[in-house]
Amino acid sequence: MPQITVLYVEDHDLVLFTVKQLLELEGWRVEISRDGAQALKLLAGEEHFDLIILDAELPAVSGFDLIRRARTLTHRRATPIIMFTANDCAEEAAAAGADACLKKPAGIRDLLDTCNRVMNHIADRQTDTDGRRAFGG
Repeated sequence: MPQITVLYVEDHDLVLFTVKQLLELEGWRVEISRDGAQALKLLAGEEHFDLIILDAELPAVSGFDLIRRARTLTHRRATPIIMFTANDCAEEAAAAGADACLKKPAGIRDLLDTCNRVMNHIADRQTDTDGRRAFGG
């Protein structure tokens, strides 16, 4: 099975390194970005990401704007996105196109389960009628 690659966008170092370590302990590769402008460049680029996790409040470009932008890019439309933020903004995150929203810091308990759930949900949607993966599986 290929390694899972995550784009994680977070500007607070303690949270960033805690979540990065948690994901890497699962054997996942984590690409980090500390601001929205840099994340926008990564989203527009061709690097493959199996999952995007981002904060709502970021320097330069908000997490909501990043989600909306990602959903306009053909190669990012189906990429699962989780907003991991201290804000109460689940409805706004969903409206922007997020697949899930977890609240810091308590949500870290559910982060891995949520990551797996949203990635499996996307994989299920990409399975064709013969039961084979329709996209690269």
